[in-house]
Amino acid sequence: MDDHRIICIDDVLVSSEIIEEYFSCDYDKCRGACCIIGDSGAPLEASEAEALEKHYGDYSDLMQPEGREIVGKTGFFTIDEDGDMVTPLIGDSEECVFTHFAPDGTCFCSPERRWCEGKCAFRKPVSCWLYPIRVTVLSNGMKALNLHRWHICADAFEKGRREGVKVYQFLREPLEEVFGKDFYQALCEAEKLL
Repeated sequence: MDDHRIICIDDVLVSSEIIEEYFSCDYDKCRGACCIIGDSGAPLEASEAEALEKHYGDYSDLMQPEGREIVGKTGFFTIDEDGDMVTPLIGDSEECVFTHFAPDGTCFCSPERRWCEGKCAFRKPVSCWLYPIRVTVLSNGMKALNLHRWHICADAFEKGRREGVKVYQFLREPLEEVFGKDFYQALCEAEKLL
């Protein structure tokens, strides 16, 4: 039986799995598979779709020609079968239109690649940056943070256990950016209590 608890920090409900489970991306093994595998694009906020459009000229040269073609035809987002705003995919594939392939075949997010080079002000969608945390906005306006498990990240959970890195520790930077440093400190305190 599932014995995970829910921790309330201000207006955010956090699954205890985020504090208790281990995770550390193992890029050498997955090679960026999250950019090219999935039944839908990455979840987007309206402001992120606007940012992708605003900064398109900064990163579009890294995208695949097919990705640029899709963006030219359909725009910077689509609505998936659940009614959510997501990044478009290339044709019937599972590949995000914003994917960049390095010469060795590894995948990267084009905007993030340019952001790392200091050439783009937009990094990438928060849903990608926070993965494996999924954020849900509840009907009362509160947010719920849950751990998402995906077979392509099995090595990341194992690497996290080997290195002793918890999910929230691995995601410190995006958690602080999105929810604030006080929120992150509260997660640290919650771990001590658990």
